[in-house]
This record gives sequence, structure tokens and C-alpha cells, in this order.
Amino acid sequence: MPAKDGNAGATRLVIVESPAKAKTIAGYLGRGYIVESSIGHIRDLPEKADDIPEKYKGEAWARLGVNVDHEFEPLYVVNPDKKSQVSKLKQLLKDADELYLATDEDREGEAIAWHLREVLKPKVPVHRMVFHEITPQAIQEAVASPRDLNLRLVDAQETRRILDRLYGYEVSPVLWKKVKPRLSAGRVQSVATRLVVERERERMAFTAAAYWDLQALFDTGRDEDPRRFGATLASVDGRRVAQGRDFASTGALKSADVLHLDEAAAGALAARLEKTSFSVTSVERKPYTRKPYAPFRTTTLQQEASRKLGFSAKYTMQIAQRLYENGFITYMRTDSITLSETAVAAARGQAVKLYGSAYVPDKPRVYTSKVKNAQEAHEAIRPSGEEFRTPGETGLSGDLFRLYELIWQRTVASQMKDAVGESVSVKVGGASSVGERVEFGATGRTITFHGFLKAYVEGADDPSTDRDDAEKRLPNLSEGERLTAAELNALAHSTKPPSRYTEASLVKELEDREIGRPSTYASIIGTILDRGYVFKKGTALVPSFLAFAVVNLLEQHFGNLVDYDFTADMEKVLDDIANDRAERLPELRRFYFGGDGDEGLKEMVTDLGEIDAKEISSFPIRGSDIVIRVGRYGPYLDREGARVNVPEDMTPDELTAEKAEELFSRPSGDRELGKDPVTGNVIVARSGRFGPYVTEVLPEEPAPAEGKKRVKKADVPKPRAGSLFKSMSLDTITLEQALMLLTLPRVVGEIEGEEVTAQNGKFGPYIKKGTDSRSLASEEDLLTVTIDQAKELFAQPKARGRGRAAAAPPLRELGEDPNSKKPIVVKEGRFGPYVTDGETNASLRKGDTVEDITTERAAELLAERRERAPAPKRATTTRAKKAPAKKPAAKSTTKS
Repeated sequence: MPAKDGNAGATRLVIVESPAKAKTIAGYLGRGYIVESSIGHIRDLPEKADDIPEKYKGEAWARLGVNVDHEFEPLYVVNPDKKSQVSKLKQLLKDADELYLATDEDREGEAIAWHLREVLKPKVPVHRMVFHEITPQAIQEAVASPRDLNLRLVDAQETRRILDRLYGYEVSPVLWKKVKPRLSAGRVQSVATRLVVERERERMAFTAAAYWDLQALFDTGRDEDPRRFGATLASVDGRRVAQGRDFASTGALKSADVLHLDEAAAGALAARLEKTSFSVTSVERKPYTRKPYAPFRTTTLQQEASRKLGFSAKYTMQIAQRLYENGFITYMRTDSITLSETAVAAARGQAVKLYGSAYVPDKPRVYTSKVKNAQEAHEAIRPSGEEFRTPGETGLSGDLFRLYELIWQRTVASQMKDAVGESVSVKVGGASSVGERVEFGATGRTITFHGFLKAYVEGADDPSTDRDDAEKRLPNLSEGERLTAAELNALAHSTKPPSRYTEASLVKELEDREIGRPSTYASIIGTILDRGYVFKKGTALVPSFLAFAVVNLLEQHFGNLVDYDFTADMEKVLDDIANDRAERLPELRRFYFGGDGDEGLKEMVTDLGEIDAKEISSFPIRGSDIVIRVGRYGPYLDREGARVNVPEDMTPDELTAEKAEELFSRPSGDRELGKDPVTGNVIVARSGRFGPYVTEVLPEEPAPAEGKKRVKKADVPKPRAGSLFKSMSLDTITLEQALMLLTLPRVVGEIEGEEVTAQNGKFGPYIKKGTDSRSLASEEDLLTVTIDQAKELFAQPKARGRGRAAAAPPLRELGEDPNSKKPIVVKEGRFGPYVTDGETNASLRKGDTVEDITTERAAELLAERRERAPAPKRATTTRAKKAPAKKPAAKSTTKS
């Protein structure tokens, strides 16, 4: 049993993962406790060759960090950047009578605790201290009721780590050889990439279908509000009018039973209905009920924070982590949607206080998870404590406040009454001038009691979807009632391709398919963005052409590894190991060596000769003889050897046959400008990897005479070259301008015996004298600046930072940043356009454009930039209170 607080002679060392968590917990513990952080994982499999201990470097399996021939024994090493912290923990442990391992209560936290025990090798009692929230009461209860390490959870986490290492270290080298160096593959990462690529393939194969219908505005003629209502043509002579859902992705109708109206048919029908008298043919009323949403679990929090706050999944978890560690919310990595009895009481009490007892049901609501394999060890994500603090009472600000408010609203709303009302469906009929029977339809909804909607309304991925609190009132209609058509219009529609995934919808898709663990989704999405497999266009996730090549290879040669069911089944295996229903060694052997007729990973990566690297990275464009290829320097188009680069910001579904032809028609090859009158060399303008430039074409070196050595490459003269100014273009640049560009860097003259040159750099145009330099106002000044002007510039003090030139006006003005409450603008910077609120700057990413970027996307970029800002210097060991001097009593050696 752990020592009691009354034992003043005892010292207990409590180890948590983060300094922030340590600081908060230290404030809640009494005398005799020292709280220190491990700063995350202290040891792991070696990341690079230098990390491998000398005695293992000759082993064939050492590069994997797992001895696959000896029961998959992992080689764990203390992370180089954690060695000093481990030494500090060992020193603190020398003076401790007991050790409390207070890492998070999930598989990863259990594994961190186990690694701490293995590395520190304590000779004092060890206790596993667990809690779901960081409040004084929760921490005191955790100290009083510790448990042993759960080695089944450790086993499951260790199996996951070994699986991920084998997958990554065996498959990634295949990508290096066959696609591009320095790529990575991952057990869940690659499957997530495949999902995004498959959605883009659907968009690329999609053929839009055009269809028309009629929209009517009917008038009751009564003096009431509303008097008029809109309705859509539903059928003609009993035949349903085709809508978007009736068309396949090929653009063809799924069934011949529906009526497909084109522009002419719709217009003619509208004309035949101009003098029609209409009447109500049916009115159907149904009670409407909407139950509250369940409290947040990890994935639903990520989805809602994306929809409502514009946060990425990664940023959501970073903010949630800070809220948890500082005692504002419960643990944020959870599959559970259940609430403790005290939390239910707190939510109900707050709902009564804020909205009245009429909004709270007689009995508490109980939620059970519908997620398979859910780990119910934790509660749902909710405000911490026995009584919830309102957002205004927390003292939080910025994004911390906004995320807490979202969690608080959702939790309180979950214990409130249903929203109720009435939904109405109305049919309106009439006959055309030639006797056709037409029927229009309209639906409405009224909410008579808002219930939980008073506190919280969930967002939607599709902005065109009505919110749950949206109302559409219709007049009080009755069957047989006469109506007139105040307006009758034929409207055109077109089917749309399936929407790309957003972070929110990808998280939902992964969870629905049971792929990976919710706690890993944020890092997975962050990885595929960072690796360049996916980029953002607004909030949409767009796969790069590189992702197409990677997925192509994996599907063709490692199909099982990116199979959705296989990946989901692996999660079930890990759950079975955690719940003592399976053992790790048989599962690892089956995965790596194969078995029961299944091919193992080792066999898959052994014979790579049959993989055609060029074929893997080639994608024919439908309806064209042009092929998209992924090369070392990016994607390009290829037609019988003729090549043209694909613009960096072009999405795969935009690259149609017509667009490809347009790219080939652009001047992308050499544009001959004329000959240099001095050298006689031809001057050409070209488009290169780093933008347009001009250069000279040097005559070919004659082949060496027989017996003579070929001239070394280093001795071959290099052609002059110069980038075009921003004011120039490939289509209009002249020979005269090109010759001037080729003079750069230009010698301006001398000042006090030192040469002054004018040159262009990554920070813009400037003049240089020795190690001193001064910026020029424009690129054109490079060609005209005189030595006298240079003297004047050098005589002036050197400007620093962005103050070198007058601030340029913003390119665009956006809305207010929800964190700083300051206006966001888009500006042009040295490295391209960026957004700023005056305090924080964030560069636009691939897929973002000045013209299309939204306030929400800009706020997300700024939020991510703030999170990457340098962290304050870490505090030293946190003590709750200074412990009294230790008595020379004998130490307890009782082990837990």
C-alpha cells in the first residue's frame, strides 16, 4: 500500500509525461510529494544507425530495431535527447521511498509507465496512479487507490509499435527505389492516403449530367405570414421528374422510369402551365423530434472543432491537451461517450440554472458507444470537476476558451430535453394547357420547443445542409385549397462529383471503417500533409500526383497492406491482445512471415524486380495520348517524349485532356530571342523549376580526337543565365532585356577601393560592397543604379527587418481572427503571400491562393503558427511543498 500523507518521513516521486501536467498536479498534492515529468517517451526503437548500440551494429536485424528471428524482441534505446532527463529521474528516485507512475491511462501511457520502470529499475514500491481528470479530488483519489501496471495494455502497445516499425522500415525503402527517395509508408498512414486518392479518382472519372426542373412560388391569397411558399416539380403524368440522385457517376440515368427534362422541355412545360389553376392535393403532418448529441469523444471533438472553429485535427488535440493538463477538461483521448454520475449531475444542474427546469428531463440521459472495439476506460470529454465552470468563469482566452466553450456546450446540451416540433409535406397539383397532370412538392418544419438546441447545434460537413435548428414555415394549408402560381421558372442543375474529404470527414471515415485508433488520427493526417501526399485547398484534402504513384505501387504489390478490412482487422487483433484474448507472438509471426496461406511482409519486399518504376508513376489521361508521369522533381506531362511541367497548384481532377492540351500549347520550350551581338551565341527564354529565366546556348564542344581525353565536366564553360524580373514574362521579353539580365550581377564601380556590385538575392535586389549591403527599391534598379547613388545608400544607416522598404498595402482583407480578435489580411512577403493579424504571420500553403483563401482557413494557418512558436524554457522539478528533511529511518522495501 502507498504511504499515507501522515507519514511525514516519506518522500514520493510522482512521474507524469509533461511539465504542464506536473505543475498542475504538484499544486494538488500535499507534503512529501515531488512531481517530475518524463517529457514524453524516454526510450523507443532506434531511429538511425548512430542510435544502435555498438554490440548490435553487426546484426542483420539491427536496422529494423526488432530481432525478427528471436521472438520479435525489440531493441529499445534511451532517446539521446532524454538521457539527461533520465539521469535526473534516477537521482530523484534515490531519495524517494515510493514511486508513482502517473502517465495517461491508455495503452501509450501504460507503455510509457512500463518503460520508466524498466529504465529506472526502482528498488522502492512502484504504484500505477491513474485518473481521468486533473482536479484536487481526482488526484487525491488516484493516490489513495493505485493499481499495478497492466501488462496486457503494454503488450498491445508494444505489438503496435513493432508492427508499425516493420511496415515502415520494410515498405518505405521500396518507395525510395521505385518512386522517389525519402518517402515513407505507414500501416495507417498509407491507408488514409489511399482513401483520399480513391476519392480523387472518383472525381476524375465523374461525368456531370445536366437536368432541369420547375420551381414555383405559390400564393394562398390570404392576408397571413407566410402567404407564399416555394415548391419543386415532382412528377408529370405520374412519372417522377429526375433529380441529381437519379444519375450515375457516368452521367447516365440509373433508371428509365424517371422523366429527364432538358432546357427545351422544361421551358415548354412552364409555358403550358402559365394559366393553370393549382390546388393542394395532400397535406401530411408528422411530429418532429431531435434527440441531443452524445458528449464528445476524440473523433467527434476533432470533427466539430474543424467545422465550427476551423481547427485542424492536430491543433484541436494540442489545445485539448493543454486544457486537460491545466485541469479544465477530462482526458481527451477516449472512445467513450459515457458520463460519470457526478458529471451528469453537474450538467443537469447547470442546464437548470441556465435554461430552467423545463429544459431538463426527469431522468438523466445515458449514452452508450456505438463504436466497435471502443475502449471504455475513460469518460467522454467534458469539463472537469463536480461542478462545471462556465466558459466565462475559467479565465481562459483565445483558442483555449473557444474549445472549452464547445466542450462545455456539448456536455450541458447532452443532458437536456429533446427538441420537438412538426414537419409538413405538401403536394400541389394542376393540369397544363394540353392536359398533363403535374405535381409540385414542398416540405416545411417548425420547432415548437427547442430543448437542447438552446444550448448547442452541431455543425455539418456540407455547408448546404440545413442545421438542426433551421425552420421553414409553410402557410396553414388544407387539401383542396386553391392556389395561384405567382412565379414559375425553369431552372438548370448539374450533378456534382463526390466531395473531397476534409479533416473532419476523413476522421469520420477512418472511424467508421475502424481503421487505426482515434488517438492517432491527428498525427496521421499531419503526417500525410507534411509528407506532401496531401495538400489543402480551402478545407478540402487534395492528393498530390506523388500520392497517386505511392498508392498505385502499394495497391499493385502490397494490396493486403492497404486493404481497408485487413487494416481494421489488425486493430481488432490489438484489442484482443489488450483484453487477453490473443498473444502477440503468433500475430507478429503471421504478419511478418505469413501463414495459413497468407503472404507475409518479408516475402512481399524480397522480390522487387517485377515492379516497373516508370509504369507505377505513369497515369494516362482519359481521352488523350498524353500521360502524367511523376518524376524526381515533380509531375509532368509526356507525349511521345515531349514534356511539359504540371503547375504545382493544379489538382488531379483539373488535369483533363483539354487542360493537358492547353499546357502543351503554352510556350514551355525554348523561345529564341536572337543572337548576342558580342558572342554570337543564341539567347533563349525558358521556364524552369524555379521560374522563368533567360540563358545562352553555347556551341557544342567538338568530340576529342582519337586517343585524346574528353574534357572534364568541371572545365566545360557554363552558359550565363538570369531570372526574369517579376514585371517580365516569357511571352513578351525582348532580346535587349535578356542581354541586360545576363549582365547580372553587375559591377557598379568602386568606393574607397572596394568593388560595388548590383545583384538579385532571395531577399530581393541589393548592392554589395565587401560584407556590407543595402537593399534596392526594385529589380529594375539593378540595371540603372549608379556609383553615386550607391554611395548615398551606403552613407545611410542599414535598415533592419521588414522596415527596409515602405509597407506595401495588403493583397486582400479578410475577417476577424477568432483568437486575437484582430483583422486578418493577406500580404506579399519575401517568400510569397502570407496571412497576418498584425501579431502572427503564416505563409500560405500549397493549394492556398490569395484569391480563394477564406477567413476560416487563414485563422487555421495562424493558429498552427502560434502553436509552433518557441516554447518557454522548461521549469525544473516541481515540488508541491518543500518536504521536511528526511529522518535517518530505514527505507521501506515492500514492493507493489
